[in-house]
Parts: sequence; structure tokens; C-alpha cells
Amino acid sequence: MVAAMQGRSRVLTCGLLAAAAATSCASATRRFPLREAMWRDTDLRPVHVPCRPDPEEEGHQLCRPEDYTSPFAWDGADNMLFRPMSQFFAVDPEGPAINVNAMDEVPDSAWFTNRIGMQPMTADQIRMGSCDPAELLDPDAPDGSWEIDMGKPNGANPGFRIRVNGVKFMLKADPSDQPERATGATSIAARFYYAAGWWAPCDSVVYFRPSILRLRPGLEVTDNSGVTRPFNQAALDRLLANASYRETADGGRLIRMVASRWLPGRAIGPFRYEGTRDDDPNDVIPHEERRDLRGAKVIAAWLNHFDSREQNSMDTWMPVNTEDSDSSPGHVRHWYIDLGDCFGSEWAYDGISRRLGHAYYLDVPYVVGDFLTLGLVRRPWDRARRAPEARLFGYYHERDFAPEDWHGGYPNPAFSRMTEGDGAWATRILARFTPDLIRAAISVGNYTSPRHVRYLETQVIARHRRVLRRYLAVLSPITDVEATEDRLCAVDLARRTGVFGADGFTYSASVYQGADHAPGETPSTEPGPDGRVCVSLRHHAASSGTPDDHASRYTIVDLHNGRSEGPTRVHLYDLGPTRGFRVVGIERPDDLDPPTG
Repeated sequence: MVAAMQGRSRVLTCGLLAAAAATSCASATRRFPLREAMWRDTDLRPVHVPCRPDPEEEGHQLCRPEDYTSPFAWDGADNMLFRPMSQFFAVDPEGPAINVNAMDEVPDSAWFTNRIGMQPMTADQIRMGSCDPAELLDPDAPDGSWEIDMGKPNGANPGFRIRVNGVKFMLKADPSDQPERATGATSIAARFYYAAGWWAPCDSVVYFRPSILRLRPGLEVTDNSGVTRPFNQAALDRLLANASYRETADGGRLIRMVASRWLPGRAIGPFRYEGTRDDDPNDVIPHEERRDLRGAKVIAAWLNHFDSREQNSMDTWMPVNTEDSDSSPGHVRHWYIDLGDCFGSEWAYDGISRRLGHAYYLDVPYVVGDFLTLGLVRRPWDRARRAPEARLFGYYHERDFAPEDWHGGYPNPAFSRMTEGDGAWATRILARFTPDLIRAAISVGNYTSPRHVRYLETQVIARHRRVLRRYLAVLSPITDVEATEDRLCAVDLARRTGVFGADGFTYSASVYQGADHAPGETPSTEPGPDGRVCVSLRHHAASSGTPDDHASRYTIVDLHNGRSEGPTRVHLYDLGPTRGFRVVGIERPDDLDPPTG
């Protein structure tokens, strides 16, 4: 533990020194070393955690991080009241995220894995998400083959856990006032989160006959208030009676629920959106400084995942020895769970339902503003209307959706620190979702009404375009950079996605060479299909004679699409005509000022 704390101290110290250096020489353009970018975070390495006696099993040792219980009331109060008050008096300047590699991307880690952002995905892959086809539930199994071994005590959606052939699933029902929405929403949102790169569970809509269930005798559930009740046949019957269903040809009912595959590893409680876990040696970057957590605000805004708080997350200990989930070594994996509040969840009080996504539950600036103006200012939620053709999705609509103004239920420490660079990174990933892939994800919602499917497709695609228009317009959306012997090629996501139309893209490139970044000959640019653009480069260094990483070989290419406020700045080493150019870094400045030595 001491070594872990020392390592954490070194990381923070280096970060502070880097920030100080950046401030003192802000006018100097950084030079990247000649080496591969980091694409795999060290937090995936197995680590040992000190063992302790298991208080519930004599002789058993717990060699994993301790369980963390997130206090529901305190988390809300802290983020809505106490934390904002303390920050008001604190000096806490916004800075860049720490876990960003030389290519302006996030390496694979225990938090995030590059999926659609790096490799194209098919519609079938999108629909499958994190599910293992061999472990999906079979609703045609014999009566009594799904054993209920635990009730679900908390959350907006009632349910229970079943065990089938040794595999566990949590089954959750829809709220009675919005049949089908939550079960479909969590299945769809899990596909989007997982394909984009975050860890999300296998949540899938399932229809089943009640007789397939078998209740283990003597079950009880204890809710958030501490009240314990029996989970018996009467409780199960009440739950099923209020669940969504589909009638069969013979007049029977198939119950609709969402089956959430039990997470692998040992669950040890939610993760926090700030700070680190003291008992995880791999957790050295403050969570609010992680780009993957900051940028998650963009996908939350797109789907209106307003309930993106720590209670809807989960850490699991992933031991090397899968036969003993409490053993070391292992590592912690971080999950987004309980995504059923996406796409128009409503509260019992309509005044709150209208505000979801536009304001916090308690939003002091709005309260003060309304008091000073006597409520005369018309807010977005004042204009909110349910769509007559799809009331199932509440107030989920692209009207008045401004991605940069989106609010969760209450302030999220990581979301609050999202920079333009973090938002642009997340949007470059979301830009890979074509309309067809979006429709593929929505199809797993298994909604019975075609008009509900059409409505959700229309609104998700429209909100998606608003996200792209907002975050592909400031920092350069030119990405997927590759260098060959004498060419540099990349993809402009703004042009590929068509969110700005085909007109107005005027490509230009500037070259800077050597240690002092002296301007070189202006190269020609060649726009191609599907957003592709290439730049012809001339070598200024020989294939041999000087070390490969000598400053004289350093080359910078600024590639601009004529729309964004700044270029994609590509850093290369010129290894000569026989070996070509090697890309070592990418930056995205927010202006067109040339690099300086």
C-alpha cells in the first residue's frame, strides 16, 4: 500500500510539474519523442491486494479491495450542495485530462476499451453488445428451470435474480406508467455505451411465461430504508401482474422484462467520479481527471442518461484465478449499469420530468434567475411537449437539445471538468455510429409498436447530429492519420458524416521542419471520398547520416478543413525517402497560429 501511495504521489507530482511547465512556456510547441504511442494502460496489470479475514466465513481470506457502499442521500446532498459550495471558495482551475496518449486518444484500460472508435463494427456486433451468445436465456426452456434465488430490493424497476445452468441474471420489469420503455432503454443504451468503448452489461429484453420461474423458499429483501420483507409467491405475483406483457394466441401472457447478465468477477461497489480508490494499487489518476469519465458526458447527453451518478456504476474485482473471486492478483474493472432511465424516463411530478436533461434537481443559478426575473424568462422545459405519437418516451426530443448545456440529475464531478478536447474526443467516437448502426442498436429494444420504433430512431438520430455539429466544429475532426513514404492521409469526420453539408470544406496544409519549426514548402491536398483527405509531402532529411530522433528530422503538418477553428497538428519524424515518415503525435489547437520553437 505504501508503494501504491508513493506511485500515486509521483503521478500527481509529475502532473503538477507538467502543468507548471506548460504555463511557463505556453508559447512553445511540444516535441514528441520517437516512440510508439501508449495504447494500453498499466491499470490492466494484475496486482496483489493485502489479504484480510472474511467476517462471514471462518478461515476464508479476502485478497481484494474492500466493498464500497455508496450512500444514496449523502451522494446527492454532497454533489448538489456541499461540493459546489466548497468549490466556490477553492482554486481549482480546469486543466487537460491526464490519461490521453500522444495521438490525442485514450488508451485501453480498466475503464475504457477502444472499439468502434478504432475498428468498424457491423450491425450484428452492435446488436450483440457485450453478450455471449452461448449464455443468453432460452425462454422456451422447461417449466421451473429459471430459479429465483434473490429479490431486487432497490431501484425504480422491480425485479429479481435468477440462476440458469450456473449463470446468473437480474430480471427487471418496467414501471407500470411507461410499459416497455425502461426494459428497451437499458438494452439499447448498453449497446451504445459498450460499442463506444465503455464497459456495459449484457442487458436484453426477454419474453417468458410465468411457469418457467421457480421460487427458492425463504427469500427476503431489504430496501434502502432498511425494511425487510419476504419475497414469496404473493410478492412475485404482484410484481408480474404489474409488468409489461404480450398476449399469446391462446389468451395467455408472456411477461416482458430485461435480463441483465450478472457481471463477471466479484462486485465491490460503485466507482466514484472523483478521487481514487486507496485500496486499488492501479488506481492512480484522479477520476475527475480521466478523459473517459469526462467525455462520458457527451454520450449521456445524447441518450439523456440524466441518472449518470455513482449509484449507477459498479466496480468488479477480476482475479487471475477465476475459481476464487476473492483472490489476488487481479485488477478492478469499472462498469456503467442500470441505464433504464435513458430516452425519456419520467418522475411522478411532471415539473421535474420536464426539466430532466435541462437542469439539475436543485439548480441554484436557475432558482436565483427565476427569482430575480419573477419567472418571466421562458426556459426550455417550459416548451417541452410529449409527442402524441410516442408518449412512451416522455420528453425525449431533439427540440431544445443543446449538448453543451445538458445537465444530469445533479452535478457530476467528472462531467463538470469536461474540456472541449474531452468532448471532441467522445464525439469522434460517436461519429462512427451511422444511422443504420443506430437503428440496429434500437432494434434490441424490441418495442411492439412500429410507431414507437420510428419515433425513437428519429429522435436519437436527430440528437446525434446535434452532438456532431456541436463538437466537430471547434477542434479539428480530422483523424485516422496515416503516413506512407511521401503522403499523409486522414479522414475528416465532419465531411464523412455530412452534418455540415458537402459545401464549405476547403482543405489546406502547412509544413514546418526542424528544431525551430521553420515553414516548409506548402504541400498540395487531395480530398477523396468518404471524408478522406491526403497531403503530398517532400522529404527534407536523408535516409541515413543523422540519428532517427534528431531534431533536424522533426516535421509538423497542420491540416485544416476550412470549417473548424483549428487544424489537426500532426507531428512526424522524416526518416528519409527509403523509410518514409513516422507519425509520433497529434494535437488539436483551437486556433490557426503556427507552431513555435
